[in-house]
Amino acid sequence: MTADVVVVGAGAGGLASARALGALGLRVRVLDRQRTPASIAKGEILQPETVRILDAWGTLDALRATGARPVGRLAIRDPSGEPLLCLDYAGLPGAYREILCADYGDLRAVLADGLPATVELSWGRRVTGLLRDDDGRVTGVRVTGDGGEQDVPAALVVAADGMSSPLRRAAGVAVERREYPHGLVAFDVAGADVADEVTAYRTGRGLCLVYPLPGGRCRLYVQVTPDEFRGRADLGPWCDRLLADVPAIRPLGPAVRASLHRRQLLAVYRLRAARLTVPGLALVGEAAHAVHPMAAQGVNSSLGDAETLAATLAAEGGAPAPDAVDRALRAFEAARRPRLDHVATVSHNASRMITSVTGLPKLLGGRMMRRTAANPRLLGLTAGNLSGTDVRPLSLVDRLHQLGLLTDRHAHTALSGK
Repeated sequence: MTADVVVVGAGAGGLASARALGALGLRVRVLDRQRTPASIAKGEILQPETVRILDAWGTLDALRATGARPVGRLAIRDPSGEPLLCLDYAGLPGAYREILCADYGDLRAVLADGLPATVELSWGRRVTGLLRDDDGRVTGVRVTGDGGEQDVPAALVVAADGMSSPLRRAAGVAVERREYPHGLVAFDVAGADVADEVTAYRTGRGLCLVYPLPGGRCRLYVQVTPDEFRGRADLGPWCDRLLADVPAIRPLGPAVRASLHRRQLLAVYRLRAARLTVPGLALVGEAAHAVHPMAAQGVNSSLGDAETLAATLAAEGGAPAPDAVDRALRAFEAARRPRLDHVATVSHNASRMITSVTGLPKLLGGRMMRRTAANPRLLGLTAGNLSGTDVRPLSLVDRLHQLGLLTDRHAHTALSGK
């Protein structure tokens, strides 16, 4: 078993990396320990920058054909549905001005179906360790499967093996991982007629997130305390309280009750790896970074990782020689780290505005939301940052404008291009 590149993990980030690297003519082996793809509520809100990447890879039409729902607005609303802050993506620069709400399984399948002929995908293959040369450079992986244990040499290993990432640990890369003081319960609600909008309700219990999915379905995320479902067998009273807390979703009541048995309870983390690379190895997706799901940046950042990694290798001629690969990895780290740090900051700040339920964080979140909603310039900056189409980190002065501590004389001035 030999390859130019070994990708460990066949989630969206791993498959995207294989797609982008295989397009350079590299021989890519994708290895996943699962025998079949797992079904999970994640990666369903594809921001415009991700839509652009998928279009460039020639996979966008196939994803649209699965019934992916186009959405032009992201809104924060109160429990009754009154708008608090609305981001209209129609005003974004460029050709990509809408979100696509797609099944994660469909996204993964479309990426897998579009893999170049130089890519081989293998399920039921567990990577048990890294291969290294005498200088400590990663030179491949050790794998177990139906045929026993094998070594797979490669000039580049891509660790796309998730938040717990055994390869990250094996490579000695430190990670900062923080759990939010709440969880999310996710429902796949069938027969739900919801608006073409990603709606985040800011409620007394925290976040309630609703958006459409293919097949007349919607996703419902509800913020919960860590022990809210402990020992709970009958979810009927819990659902009654939810519908009382958030009157805007009461029309979904019967469909939500019918889907209670299909709930997924999720812990919510922030994660940042100290490095994205070591010689011979790159971390992509949740192996390197994770943010609050409310900001809808996780899978979008993973596809961005794949595109950037391929671009840095292409700049080296796509050569699988170790020296060229390591130069590309250094360029990948330099290009990607500032963008991911910015995404982490935007995501954390956005999530705190909605998920904080007590004290000063809740008060400040409400104040920043109101000030941003009344400031077209800040609305444009926020939309550009979340969509990925016009990334401009907010300055300290912008933060003061959000808090109302400084008057913004340019609030109604249109943003100029870069």
